[in-house]
Amino acid sequence: MITWHTDNITAPALKRRSLAAWITFVAQSYHKKVGEIACIFCSDEKILEINRRYLQHDYYTDIITFDYSMGDTVSGDLFISLDTVKTNAALFDVDFRQELYRVIIHGVLHLCGQNDKTRKDAALMRRKEDDALAQLAEYLPLP
Repeated sequence: MITWHTDNITAPALKRRSLAAWITFVAQSYHKKVGEIACIFCSDEKILEINRRYLQHDYYTDIITFDYSMGDTVSGDLFISLDTVKTNAALFDVDFRQELYRVIIHGVLHLCGQNDKTRKDAALMRRKEDDALAQLAEYLPLP
């Protein structure tokens, strides 16, 4: 089950059922089942607080993924800073929703066991994000 939450921020308008179907499809492509995934939309200040408190990092980021997966069932919390997503969308000259979808699937890919710690892994993760976004067109039209 995929749930959508906010933390003192207005939720973006999303077609939640379609996104949940897409997330499930992507997870299945990695031979995973979807358990409990919470997407929590928050501000830069909240993501910085989480980053400092739980990861001992002192910087803003677009997403922090807490992985509670067990076996082939993916579960976790995806904290997504809508402020940073908006900033990055402008920086990369892409539509806000497209950047948001990329960030969401980035977190899901982490839950599926994909990593981006090295430069090589980050490049591979980016390709996997692109592949997943290409599949999204079957669920939602991209801008």
